Amino acid sequence: MDSAGQRRLQVYRSHLTPSRMPSKEGLVQQKTSNPKKALLENQEAIYNQNLLRELDWESRKAKFKNGISPLNPGQNLIMRPLNIGDYDLGFLQILGQLTSVGDVSRQTFEERFHAMKRCPGTYYITVIEDVGSSQIIGTATLVVEQKFIHSASSRGRIEDVVVSDLYRGKQLGKLLVETLNLLGKHVGCYKMSLECKDDNIPFYEGLGYKNEDQNFMVIRYKD
Repeated sequence: MDSAGQRRLQVYRSHLTPSRMPSKEGLVQQKTSNPKKALLENQEAIYNQNLLRELDWESRKAKFKNGISPLNPGQNLIMRPLNIGDYDLGFLQILGQLTSVGDVSRQTFEERFHAMKRCPGTYYITVIEDVGSSQIIGTATLVVEQKFIHSASSRGRIEDVVVSDLYRGKQLGKLLVETLNLLGKHVGCYKMSLECKDDNIPFYEGLGYKNEDQNFMVIRYKD
Protein backbone atom coordinates (compact mmCIF):
# COMPACT_ATOMS: atom_id res chain seq x y z
CA MET A 1 0.00 0.00 0.00
CA ASP A 2 1.35 3.46 -0.86
CA SER A 3 1.60 6.33 1.63
CA ALA A 4 -1.63 7.93 0.36
CA GLY A 5 -3.51 4.70 1.01
CA GLN A 6 -2.05 4.41 4.52
CA ARG A 7 -3.08 7.99 5.22
CA ARG A 8 -6.67 7.37 4.09
CA LEU A 9 -6.86 4.37 6.40
CA GLN A 10 -5.81 6.57 9.29
CA VAL A 11 -8.31 9.30 8.38
CA TYR A 12 -11.31 6.99 8.10
CA ARG A 13 -10.57 4.57 10.93
CA SER A 14 -9.29 6.89 13.63
CA HIS A 15 -11.64 8.50 16.11
CA LEU A 16 -11.49 12.06 14.83
CA THR A 17 -11.07 14.89 17.27
CA PRO A 18 -13.34 17.94 16.81
CA SER A 19 -10.54 19.89 15.12
CA ARG A 20 -10.16 17.15 12.51
CA MET A 21 -13.81 16.17 12.13
CA PRO A 22 -15.39 16.40 8.66
CA SER A 23 -17.56 19.43 8.05
CA LYS A 24 -21.29 19.21 7.42
CA GLU A 25 -20.53 18.95 3.71
CA GLY A 26 -18.43 15.86 4.36
CA LEU A 27 -15.01 17.40 3.74
CA VAL A 28 -12.07 16.06 5.69
CA GLN A 29 -10.08 19.12 6.70
CA GLN A 30 -6.48 17.96 6.50
CA LYS A 31 -3.51 20.07 5.45
CA THR A 32 -0.81 18.48 3.32
CA SER A 33 1.96 19.61 1.02
CA ASN A 34 1.20 16.79 -1.42
CA PRO A 35 -1.45 17.96 -3.95
CA LYS A 36 -2.44 14.40 -4.89
CA LYS A 37 -2.87 13.43 -1.24
CA ALA A 38 -4.84 16.61 -0.60
CA LEU A 39 -7.21 15.69 -3.43
CA LEU A 40 -7.75 12.22 -1.99
CA GLU A 41 -8.32 13.40 1.59
CA ASN A 42 -10.43 16.50 1.00
CA GLN A 43 -13.05 15.22 -1.36
CA GLU A 44 -16.70 16.09 -1.17
CA ALA A 45 -18.85 13.29 0.23
CA ILE A 46 -22.51 12.69 -0.57
CA TYR A 47 -23.41 12.45 3.12
CA ASN A 48 -21.70 12.99 6.46
CA GLN A 49 -19.09 10.33 7.21
CA ASN A 50 -19.78 10.63 10.94
CA LEU A 51 -23.18 8.96 10.53
CA LEU A 52 -21.37 5.64 10.07
CA ARG A 53 -19.65 6.17 13.42
CA GLU A 54 -22.94 6.85 15.17
CA LEU A 55 -24.59 3.54 14.25
CA ASP A 56 -25.65 1.15 17.01
CA TRP A 57 -23.65 -1.79 15.68
CA GLU A 58 -24.56 -3.94 18.68
CA SER A 59 -28.21 -3.97 17.52
CA ARG A 60 -27.35 -5.63 14.19
CA LYS A 61 -29.29 -8.70 13.04
CA ALA A 62 -26.41 -10.52 11.34
CA LYS A 63 -23.30 -12.09 12.78
CA PHE A 64 -19.86 -11.32 11.36
CA LYS A 65 -16.58 -13.16 11.66
CA ASN A 66 -13.20 -11.61 12.47
CA GLY A 67 -14.60 -8.42 13.99
CA ILE A 68 -15.93 -7.10 10.67
CA SER A 69 -17.82 -3.81 11.09
CA PRO A 70 -18.40 -0.50 9.23
CA LEU A 71 -15.25 0.88 10.85
CA ASN A 72 -13.29 -2.32 10.17
CA PRO A 73 -14.47 -3.90 6.90
CA GLY A 74 -11.23 -5.80 6.30
CA GLN A 75 -7.53 -5.46 5.61
CA ASN A 76 -6.77 -2.31 3.58
CA LEU A 77 -10.51 -1.61 3.24
CA ILE A 78 -12.54 1.40 4.32
CA MET A 79 -16.29 1.96 4.23
CA ARG A 80 -17.37 5.52 3.56
CA PRO A 81 -19.87 7.70 1.68
CA LEU A 82 -19.51 8.07 -2.07
CA ASN A 83 -17.07 10.86 -2.91
CA ILE A 84 -17.09 13.21 -5.90
CA GLY A 85 -13.69 11.77 -6.89
CA ASP A 86 -14.88 8.16 -7.02
CA TYR A 87 -15.46 8.52 -10.74
CA ASP A 88 -11.70 7.87 -10.98
CA LEU A 89 -11.74 4.96 -8.51
CA GLY A 90 -13.95 2.62 -10.51
CA PHE A 91 -17.36 3.34 -8.95
CA LEU A 92 -19.22 3.07 -12.25
CA GLN A 93 -17.30 -0.06 -13.19
CA ILE A 94 -18.48 -1.75 -9.98
CA LEU A 95 -22.07 -0.82 -10.78
CA GLY A 96 -21.46 -2.36 -14.20
CA GLN A 97 -21.07 -5.75 -12.49
CA LEU A 98 -24.68 -5.36 -11.32
CA THR A 99 -26.48 -3.84 -14.30
CA SER A 100 -26.07 -1.70 -17.39
CA VAL A 101 -24.53 1.68 -16.57
CA GLY A 102 -24.21 3.18 -20.03
CA ASP A 103 -21.91 5.95 -21.11
CA VAL A 104 -21.62 8.28 -18.10
CA SER A 105 -19.10 11.10 -18.59
CA ARG A 106 -17.32 12.82 -15.72
CA GLN A 107 -19.52 15.88 -16.22
CA THR A 108 -22.69 13.77 -16.08
CA PHE A 109 -21.44 11.94 -12.99
CA GLU A 110 -20.63 15.17 -11.16
CA GLU A 111 -23.94 16.78 -12.13
CA ARG A 112 -25.87 13.78 -10.83
CA PHE A 113 -23.75 13.66 -7.66
CA HIS A 114 -24.49 17.31 -6.87
CA ALA A 115 -28.18 16.92 -7.73
CA MET A 116 -28.42 14.06 -5.23
CA LYS A 117 -26.50 15.97 -2.59
CA ARG A 118 -28.90 18.91 -2.93
CA CYS A 119 -31.55 16.55 -1.49
CA PRO A 120 -30.14 16.17 2.03
CA GLY A 121 -31.26 13.16 3.99
CA THR A 122 -32.27 11.26 0.85
CA TYR A 123 -29.33 9.53 -0.84
CA TYR A 124 -26.91 7.52 1.27
CA ILE A 125 -24.66 5.94 -1.33
CA THR A 126 -22.03 3.95 0.54
CA VAL A 127 -18.87 2.41 -0.87
CA ILE A 128 -16.04 0.15 0.21
CA GLU A 129 -12.63 1.16 -1.07
CA ASP A 130 -9.48 -0.94 -1.20
CA VAL A 131 -6.97 1.75 -0.36
CA GLY A 132 -4.13 -0.52 -1.46
CA SER A 133 -5.33 -0.43 -5.05
CA SER A 134 -7.32 2.84 -4.79
CA GLN A 135 -10.40 1.11 -6.21
CA ILE A 136 -14.03 0.97 -5.18
CA ILE A 137 -14.78 -2.72 -4.67
CA GLY A 138 -18.34 -2.58 -3.32
CA THR A 139 -21.32 -0.28 -3.01
CA ALA A 140 -24.93 -0.10 -1.86
CA THR A 141 -27.48 2.70 -1.69
CA LEU A 142 -30.06 3.69 0.91
CA VAL A 143 -32.76 5.95 -0.53
CA VAL A 144 -35.02 7.61 2.05
CA GLU A 145 -38.54 8.51 0.93
CA GLN A 146 -40.36 11.24 2.87
CA LYS A 147 -43.97 10.28 3.68
CA PHE A 148 -47.12 11.86 5.07
CA ILE A 149 -48.23 8.51 6.51
CA HIS A 150 -47.03 7.12 9.83
CA SER A 151 -46.94 10.60 11.35
CA ALA A 152 -44.96 12.07 8.45
CA SER A 153 -42.29 9.41 8.76
CA SER A 154 -39.80 8.07 6.22
CA ARG A 155 -39.34 4.79 4.39
CA GLY A 156 -35.95 3.42 3.45
CA ARG A 157 -35.15 1.42 0.31
CA ILE A 158 -31.97 -0.58 -0.28
CA GLU A 159 -30.80 -0.50 -3.88
CA ASP A 160 -27.79 -1.21 -6.11
CA VAL A 161 -25.98 -3.67 -3.85
CA VAL A 162 -22.87 -5.07 -5.51
CA VAL A 163 -19.42 -6.31 -4.51
CA SER A 164 -16.58 -6.93 -6.95
CA ASP A 165 -16.38 -10.56 -7.99
CA LEU A 166 -12.75 -10.48 -6.82
CA TYR A 167 -13.82 -9.71 -3.24
CA ARG A 168 -16.83 -11.95 -2.76
CA GLY A 169 -16.89 -14.37 0.15
CA LYS A 170 -15.51 -11.72 2.53
CA GLN A 171 -18.88 -10.75 4.13
CA LEU A 172 -18.82 -7.39 2.34
CA GLY A 173 -22.27 -7.60 0.75
CA LYS A 174 -23.76 -8.54 4.10
CA LEU A 175 -21.82 -5.73 5.74
CA LEU A 176 -23.08 -3.13 3.26
CA VAL A 177 -26.72 -4.14 3.69
CA GLU A 178 -26.56 -4.40 7.49
CA THR A 179 -24.87 -1.02 7.69
CA LEU A 180 -27.59 0.60 5.60
CA ASN A 181 -30.27 -1.16 7.65
CA LEU A 182 -28.90 0.46 10.79
CA LEU A 183 -28.40 3.77 9.00
CA GLY A 184 -32.05 3.76 7.92
CA LYS A 185 -33.13 3.19 11.51
CA HIS A 186 -30.71 5.87 12.71
CA VAL A 187 -32.16 8.53 10.37
CA GLY A 188 -35.75 7.72 11.37
CA CYS A 189 -37.16 5.27 8.80
CA TYR A 190 -40.25 3.40 10.01
CA LYS A 191 -39.46 0.50 7.67
CA MET A 192 -36.92 -0.72 5.14
CA SER A 193 -37.57 -2.60 1.93
CA LEU A 194 -35.78 -3.97 -1.12
CA GLU A 195 -36.34 -6.09 -4.21
CA CYS A 196 -34.35 -9.23 -4.87
CA LYS A 197 -34.34 -12.41 -6.92
CA ASP A 198 -35.72 -15.61 -5.41
CA ASP A 199 -32.21 -17.03 -5.03
CA ASN A 200 -31.28 -14.13 -2.74
CA ILE A 201 -34.29 -14.39 -0.40
CA PRO A 202 -32.43 -16.52 2.21
CA PHE A 203 -29.57 -14.00 2.26
CA TYR A 204 -31.88 -11.08 3.01
CA GLU A 205 -33.97 -13.08 5.48
CA GLY A 206 -30.75 -13.53 7.44
CA LEU A 207 -30.55 -9.75 7.65
CA GLY A 208 -34.05 -9.38 9.08
CA TYR A 209 -36.16 -8.97 5.94
CA LYS A 210 -39.45 -10.82 5.52
CA ASN A 211 -41.36 -11.76 2.38
CA GLU A 212 -44.79 -10.18 2.89
CA ASP A 213 -46.20 -11.72 -0.31
CA GLN A 214 -46.61 -8.34 -1.97
CA ASN A 215 -46.28 -8.21 -5.75
CA PHE A 216 -43.51 -6.09 -7.24
CA MET A 217 -44.63 -4.63 -10.57
CA VAL A 218 -42.72 -2.46 -13.01
CA ILE A 219 -42.94 -0.58 -16.30
CA ARG A 220 -39.60 -0.22 -18.09
CA TYR A 221 -39.05 2.66 -20.47
CA LYS A 222 -35.39 1.78 -21.03
CA ASP A 223 -33.38 -1.41 -20.66
